Amino acid sequence: MKAVINGTVIAEAPKEDLIAIEGNWYFPPSSVNSDYLVTSPTPYTCPWKGECQYFSVKSGDETLKDRAWSYPTPYASGIDRVGKDFSDYVAFWKEVNVTE
Repeated sequence: MKAVINGTVIAEAPKEDLIAIEGNWYFPPSSVNSDYLVTSPTPYTCPWKGECQYFSVKSGDETLKDRAWSYPTPYASGIDRVGKDFSDYVAFWKEVNVTE
């Protein structure tokens, strides 16, 4: 699967390596090109996944605020609920197209 913005692939991995959580595909950290992500200070804590780290996504001259996120240290109960450790896996918002 690929995460693509304006024709640029910013993450790519076999589907079996991704984790689906609440309708979003989470890419393994090693499959994401961090050159396109900028750490965001936006705070958020999910009640069952834990503290979230947002990223803005660079697309050409534009930076799209908080269009990617991950959970660096998810709650153990969240990992149990998902069935896999999703620490540092990255998901993307609508402007980033995730396709097979």
